[in-house]
Amino acid sequence: MLHNVLKKMDALIPVERASAHCDIPCKIYDPVSAQLAALSVIRLLDLINEVDEGNTAQLIRLVQEKETHAEKVKHEIRIIWGDYFKAPQIEKFPDVHELVHKIMMTGSACKQTVSREKGAELLQLVNQFSEYFWATKDVETYVVTSPYPPAEQVVYPVLK
Repeated sequence: MLHNVLKKMDALIPVERASAHCDIPCKIYDPVSAQLAALSVIRLLDLINEVDEGNTAQLIRLVQEKETHAEKVKHEIRIIWGDYFKAPQIEKFPDVHELVHKIMMTGSACKQTVSREKGAELLQLVNQFSEYFWATKDVETYVVTSPYPPAEQVVYPVLK
């Protein structure tokens, strides 16, 4: 009910919508959200490939979630690349633009197909981006198997 009232008020007195992360540089960036989304893409691809024939409703839900998480990977990487990576970081990793482009293309491929291989490639690229990111902050990283399905390798920072 409150939603309907606010919707009507907005129609009468439109308020400009705002959303961001982050045109006000908060300097809080972490590729872990992209990594979790990439892991989710792989898990959803696994579940899609296990769906019983005829279970259309479950298949539709899984595909929708897979596409949402693939888009989240792209969004999170775009934010860090666009807002955090500046001349000093780019000098350290001059191929970061090409890497981000590959992530964008592979994220799109994950939305377009049900290829687990594309999902695994997306995670691998995001892990490489994470290594670059943490190296620009002089933070060591380590590789560990995620403790939940799909139990893939993920790059994490060594936080002391």
